[in-house]
Amino acid sequence: MTAGPAAILVGPPGSGKSTVGALLAARLGRTVRDTDADVERAAGKTVSEIFLDDGEARFRALEAAAVRAAVTGHDGVVSLGGGAVLDPGTRALLAGLPVVFLDVPLAEAMKRVGLDASRPLLAINPRQRWRALMEERRPLYTEVARAVVTTADRTPDEVVQAVLDALEPTTA
Repeated sequence: MTAGPAAILVGPPGSGKSTVGALLAARLGRTVRDTDADVERAAGKTVSEIFLDDGEARFRALEAAAVRAAVTGHDGVVSLGGGAVLDPGTRALLAGLPVVFLDVPLAEAMKRVGLDASRPLLAINPRQRWRALMEERRPLYTEVARAVVTTADRTPDEVVQAVLDALEPTTA
């Protein structure tokens, strides 16, 4: 096992973290770990159900634990939930690691996410809510990222190549 993940993907809903993470892991010959899936497994319910039943604070606590476990115990690709960077402990944990911010314009994110009910923070007025989330989170994504890769007008394979290029010294 390496000293940590080969790559960690951060970004807003609709940026392609899950899709790119799976393809990137395949290209690197590693596995992918999605912290939202880890949270769902640990809680025995979906992210939406956690938000509805237990509240956002409970979800964020589960998420911080999942991120810590993934970042310290996985040598493949880690895809973080969109809000994971809100936690100061998570941001500190990511310092110096191969973090890539997948940046996506609003219009493209809306095409990808649409009115996806499984994304609780985008359930009401998704366009306005996504814009507000990005105003809050963009500085945090940028703070933790070693590289920023835009996904606009790129296929998932092109984004994977851009991520590999951005992290070349790390993943080589």
